[in-house]
Formats: sequence, structure tokens, C-alpha cells
Amino acid sequence: MATIREQLDSAGIQLPLQKLQLLEAVTGALANIEGVAAIVLGGSYAQRAALANSDMDIGIYYYTNAPFDIERIREVAMLFAAAPPTVTGFYEWGPWVNGGAWIETRAGRVDLLYKNIEQIRQTIEKAKAGQWESNFEQQPPYGFSSVIYLAETQCCVPLWDVSNIIPSLKKEVANYPSALKATVVRQSLWSAEFTIWHASHAAIKGDVYNTIGCLTRAVKDIITALFALNERYPIGDKRAITELTGAAKVPAQLKERVEQILCAEKDTLPKNVMYLKTLHSEVVRLAGTLYQPYFYLP
Repeated sequence: MATIREQLDSAGIQLPLQKLQLLEAVTGALANIEGVAAIVLGGSYAQRAALANSDMDIGIYYYTNAPFDIERIREVAMLFAAAPPTVTGFYEWGPWVNGGAWIETRAGRVDLLYKNIEQIRQTIEKAKAGQWESNFEQQPPYGFSSVIYLAETQCCVPLWDVSNIIPSLKKEVANYPSALKATVVRQSLWSAEFTIWHASHAAIKGDVYNTIGCLTRAVKDIITALFALNERYPIGDKRAITELTGAAKVPAQLKERVEQILCAEKDTLPKNVMYLKTLHSEVVRLAGTLYQPYFYLP
């Protein structure tokens, strides 16, 4: 297998020397743990969108029938920590980002993330059949979509993978599944339409709590639909609108229009809902035959 530096060079990723040395050292320590099947660089560094203070996300892949010992992960975390690290067991964080460690090092923060290989493969297979789900409680602001597993698989950079697990997974997500596209577009645009219907009633009453909740929920649904329309996997919410820049099927001035919708006062709520309706209608036109409402809204 290529060295870490060769893998990063191949992906067009340049790390400051201190972070590169840290990445090599952490990867080497993790690779010596029994049960670690593969190690990858993920997050903003893998996306080539990192800032100077960005966390370095390291994914640790394992099989459920032969997982690694959490205490060994704790030992590695302590080895590099400049302050007491947080280390969890499996699935203590939630059903999707299942666990890992937060480590403050002298070269910056490192996040270790546990990756269940069987769960990833099952999620990919379900996506091919048009099945996906979202868990709101997993993380702010809008939860965790199962499609993120496909995005992470597509963009991650293998650091240590003697069994070639990662290339095999990457091959499975190389093409955006047509069944997933159809399902995500219809479900997301319907959720947005239903939410806008509720927002209209709440806005008339001057109900700030429910109107604002509906505005953010519907915008999230529209963004999700746009990713699917453009056959792109969303990797999270932080850079979602930026990642849609340059896509073929995106309304003009999307960022500005989203901000116009969400920058609301109590006396502007009906107008904000009107802006939202207009954006939704435009995306519905972009969707063409992919969108049909599930029900009639009176």
C-alpha cells in the first residue's frame, strides 16, 4: 500500500508538516491495534476544505464480529493528548456517528470516529434500493442522514488498509443510485410542501416558534432535494449550500434566497413564508416528473 504522504499527494491534499507528522503517528499507533481493519482521513481535510483550525477526522473501520478494544483506543488518545481526551464505547454517541474520541493535541484537535463496516455496506445497499433515513437527534443542526455514509465513503482518503476495504466501498458509491435520487427528491419536496402548509397557518397567527421551525425545516428539505437532483451526496450541513455552487440544477442566488427566508421578524413572517413558497415551486419545476405530492393539501 502507498504511504500516507503518497495517498495525500494523490488526493491533492497538503497538510502543514506538524499535522502531517501527527497524522502519521496516530495512524501508526492505531494500525497496531487488533481489530482495526482500516484507517482513513475524512472530514474537511479529505474534502480539501479545511481551515487552519479545522479538526482532523480519522475514521477507524472495524467488523462487528471482531471489534477493537476501546481501552487500546484510549491508550492511543492519551499518548497524543495535551489535555484529558474524551473516549467513548461503541454506539455511545448515537446510531450513525456511533462513537470515537475527541483529542486536543499540540498540533490541533483530532477526532477519532468508529466506522462499522457492515453498517456502511448495508446502508449502501439500501441506498441502491432507494431507502434512506435521517436521525434528528444524532447531531445539530439538522440531524444525520444515512446518505452521509455514502458521501464519507466517496471522499475519504485511505491511510492504512491492508485488505483494500476502502477501494471496494468506494466502487459501490461511484455512481449515484437512480432509485435513491427518486426517493430523496419526492420525499424531501413533499416534506417541504407539507411544512410550508403548516408555516402558512402559523405565520398568520404571528406564531414565531412554529413558523421559524417550519422555515428552517423546509429549507433543509429543499437543500436535501437539490443534492439528490444533482446526484451529489451531502456530507453534512456545514458547507451544504457552498457545495451546491456550480451544480446544474440549482436556483439562482440560492444562498441569498435562503438567507432572505430565514432572516425573519415577527411582523415579516407571512413574507418569509412567501419567499419559501417561491423557492420550493422553483425546485419542484427543476425536479420535473420526479416530484408528485403524496396527498392533496386543502
